[in-house]
Amino acid sequence: MRRIAVVGASAAGLAAVETLRREGYDGTITLIGEEPEPPYDRPPLSKQLLAAEWEADRLALRTSADLAALDLDLRLGVAATGLELHARTVRLADGSEVPYDGLVIATGVRPRRLPGEGAHVLRTLDDALTLRKRLFPGQRLVVVGAGFLGAEAAAVAWRLGVRVTLLEPAAVPLAHAVGTEVGRLLARAHVDSGIDLRCGVTVTEVTEEGVRLADGQVVEADEVLVAVGSLPNTEWLEDSGLTPGDGVACDEYCEAAENVYAAGDVARWYNPLFATSMRVEHRTNAAEQGMAAARNLLAAPGARKPFAPVPYFWSDQYDMKVQAYGFLRGHEEFAVVEGDVARRRFVAVYRTGDQVSGALAIGMPPRAIRQWRQTIAAGAAWRDTVPEAQFT
Repeated sequence: MRRIAVVGASAAGLAAVETLRREGYDGTITLIGEEPEPPYDRPPLSKQLLAAEWEADRLALRTSADLAALDLDLRLGVAATGLELHARTVRLADGSEVPYDGLVIATGVRPRRLPGEGAHVLRTLDDALTLRKRLFPGQRLVVVGAGFLGAEAAAVAWRLGVRVTLLEPAAVPLAHAVGTEVGRLLARAHVDSGIDLRCGVTVTEVTEEGVRLADGQVVEADEVLVAVGSLPNTEWLEDSGLTPGDGVACDEYCEAAENVYAAGDVARWYNPLFATSMRVEHRTNAAEQGMAAARNLLAAPGARKPFAPVPYFWSDQYDMKVQAYGFLRGHEEFAVVEGDVARRRFVAVYRTGDQVSGALAIGMPPRAIRQWRQTIAAGAAWRDTVPEAQFT
């Protein structure tokens, strides 16, 4: 294996190329990125960068010297447009082709959009800088979608003195991700801060005046941010022989086809720890999966290791730090095990089947929730682990 291509100059892609070198691989590594910038960190886009607390140069994941030391064939500012599995080549938008013996797909996701023109999205460095220039005291901002990204951006805009209206189609924000109880608590934080939060409303289009709702009402705004989820970047894989749908379908080793692996937001793989297929759009998972994919690509037959992490994510909203481990979706029970919900300082755990499947903390130090990571990884039984508790 003398030529490895990594498509996606992202956190996952960077982790993959660094792991290849760290494991002793001395062949050609081509790192392909659609954006012209070298790999940078995305979580600060909706936090420190949008708030003008950081400037763009602080987001770089590695210095130019660090990247040079990796001895990469670096192709930035050019998108992958096709994959030939049998010929083992990646086609690029500039008409060139990159041959490979091994491939890591780390092309990430792109924002979903709404009909109409003029709305902002928040995925790239340019997106964040453009929106930042338009936020100032007294400005009216409509944020469509009260998920983590929309909530973080709304909190930053509020702190900047912007008048924020937050529109959410679900009855309770983030209920699908963290449960109804925690979703209601996060909703109260928006309302208590003075955000105009409206749940159970559907936005049909962006207009010159703002946004139009399904009932015909127009919510006026000077700027609109659409944060209604994302789509995995798999179009370039059509007719490749892979099976992209909601992500690149992989096995427990992150392998999608012979010597073809996927990592990060675009990868849908079978996680044996939770016995389910999942696609995780969180920064920590991207780096861990990039490393795992690279190691398995280089591994000798029979030496590969399943990628079975306990996913981790965090979110900063107003004065709250939200942290979570595990797979919270589809849980069957929820219990507070430490702290005070009324003060927004607590740790809660989640049950799926008869196991502890997740843990979430708000306003607590990292050590308060970190112990639950091992509990989840061990597949601990709920009845033997969690004291009786109730959300109040």
